[in-house]
Amino acid sequence: MNNNRLFQMPFSKIYALYSQKIGKKGRQQSELDAVIFWLTGYNPNTLQHVLDSDIPLKSFFEDSPNFNQNAKLITGLICGYRVENIEDPLLQKIRYLDKLVDELAKGRKLDTVLRK
Repeated sequence: MNNNRLFQMPFSKIYALYSQKIGKKGRQQSELDAVIFWLTGYNPNTLQHVLDSDIPLKSFFEDSPNFNQNAKLITGLICGYRVENIEDPLLQKIRYLDKLVDELAKGRKLDTVLRK
């Protein structure tokens, strides 16, 4: 997929896909939200605002209130790439979230996923 196309996708669409993915594995929406809050600094009100609008993925990450400094602890493969080696900072942030959602869907404990 072209990165520009990915960057312009509404975050609400991506969120729905994440929700569907973890739901199939028996995980809760609140766990997905906890992952997003931890990584980006959004809270329930600001996340709901994003979901109610067509804010693109690029803006979602660029406008994140407090991107977590511990995100650099997220390592491993996602979409065939080592997340820690992705050079584009925006794409790396997107893949960090992808990786956390994958870990959540695979049944890892929330505290482990959040690098606590």
